[in-house]
Amino acid sequence: MKPRQPVTEEMAGSSQLSLFGESTEAEPAANVRPDGAETAGPVPWALLAADEATIRRYRAKVYDRGDRCAFFLGAISSSGHGKIRAGSRKNGTSRVVTAHVLGYVIANGADALPEGHVVRHTCDESSCQLPAHWVAGERQDNIRDYYARSHRAGHALNDARGPDGRANAIRDAILGALATGADVEAAIAAAIAAGNPSGESQSTLD
Repeated sequence: MKPRQPVTEEMAGSSQLSLFGESTEAEPAANVRPDGAETAGPVPWALLAADEATIRRYRAKVYDRGDRCAFFLGAISSSGHGKIRAGSRKNGTSRVVTAHVLGYVIANGADALPEGHVVRHTCDESSCQLPAHWVAGERQDNIRDYYARSHRAGHALNDARGPDGRANAIRDAILGALATGADVEAAIAAAIAAGNPSGESQSTLD
């Protein structure tokens, strides 16, 4: 796949935290009628996961780094998650979906994501597309993880720019380095470091 504020319980379940994935029921997204208008409808995950054009489109927007976080190079939402149009308008499956959820069902099948579950990032990088860094779970698990890790200095969840600022900075650094022939890993490291002005880091939980 080569270019393949403290929160409240009320916010839990929203897309404001980079740690939070999207559930199968949280993607009503757009369905396109023959007249061009879009209507809400359930996401046909099984169809999207089997659509070769969708798979190619998705993989073209992922920067593969082996066993390290594979960052999304396309559109980024306010929660720091990748967004991509999947499916086909011709057959009525066109939807704008969350990239890592699409990647999860491509890798594991739609049945691997039970109704109401989310795809969690064990790396806490909201735009990461590495299957080894995903696990399906309940939203409450994400809430517990967030409170356990978001206070850590230098952690992805404690980035001064917020989840979208971090994801956009990493994406732009990769694209810029690829365009100029610069060192991509150095560009990623610099983009990540910019979100931690103090330079402090904490490798263990308190």
